[in-house]
Amino acid sequence: MTPITFYIPCLFGLEGLVGDELRRLHLQDVRVENGHVLCAGTAADIARLNLNLRCGERVLILMGAFPAASFDALFERTRALPWENWIDRRGAFPVKGYSLESQLHSVPDCQKIVKKAIAARLGEKYGLVQLPEDGAKYQVQFALMHDRAALLLDTSGEGLHKRGYRAVGVKAPLRETLAAAMVTLSRFRGKDPFCDPFCGSGTIAIEAALIAKNRAPGLDRSFSAQKWRALAAESWMDAADEAMDGEFDGHYDIWGGDIDPRAVSIARSNAEKAGVEDLVRFEIADAVQFRRDSAYGQLVTNPPYGERLLEKDEAGQLYRAFGQAAARLPEKWRVYILSSHPAFEKCYGSFASKKRKLYNGMIKCDLFMYER
Repeated sequence: MTPITFYIPCLFGLEGLVGDELRRLHLQDVRVENGHVLCAGTAADIARLNLNLRCGERVLILMGAFPAASFDALFERTRALPWENWIDRRGAFPVKGYSLESQLHSVPDCQKIVKKAIAARLGEKYGLVQLPEDGAKYQVQFALMHDRAALLLDTSGEGLHKRGYRAVGVKAPLRETLAAAMVTLSRFRGKDPFCDPFCGSGTIAIEAALIAKNRAPGLDRSFSAQKWRALAAESWMDAADEAMDGEFDGHYDIWGGDIDPRAVSIARSNAEKAGVEDLVRFEIADAVQFRRDSAYGQLVTNPPYGERLLEKDEAGQLYRAFGQAAARLPEKWRVYILSSHPAFEKCYGSFASKKRKLYNGMIKCDLFMYER
């Protein structure tokens, strides 16, 4: 099969985890870069990547990368790429992208040039003066940086963080890919008790259940490339069979609590949609009263933060009370807390043994790791 270069964008701070995922899926030539990871694979890996990636945001095909300091260069180099290998004669190919520190700084003009170049290539290959664009969607993306262009095709459609189980959420939801990263960083594999005392809509606990069971996060959703004629339908069925064959059966102690009854109700509903309602339990509970008697376990959580809490110092008070509760846990418990509060450790009452910078959307946070 013709090798494909895949471009996997991810939240800043998760690049290394995505690289590890790609290696476990036996992808070749994995290259970790800021905000994304590159690797080499085949057409069959399009389905495998979309179904299995927990921390990556999308699966893009890198069509080409080249210098583009002028519109002529952008047009000619874009037109030279083999778009017909993917886009069929009726395919719709909208274009979007961005430009940073480049002479071609007008994004709308770049969109028009890229669109025109692809249309010229496809029109010539298919013998059409005008392309109908009433078929499957092939989202084209371009990235211009320092006068260098990258052209990509999006195989995912909606971002991979949209697993399909969270139809309803609560205020300030945690992205599923970030929740999966937090669970992965905690080294949870299903053997230890796992708790999230600020569970909200249940994302962290649900991702922990999916990881414990080794269930592919994309099994319950669809992807744009499933409608592409260039891809065999069997590749999606084969990838799904492979993923389900790798699932584990077991009993797990995964718990989520929240003081808001509505949040707990939503979390239970989301767990049912994710197919893990038998693996995780949610209860109405006050985090500042949290306690566990088991000798060891993992606590991974994302407590409330934001401007309203900062202004009233509610976050500081909450962290202080929660820190006192966490301090009472048995010595072998590991605690991982994501927060953007600038004085979290002071409020919590102790300094983390390790910290890792992560982003919850556009919010810069730290994952505070307490490992005694």
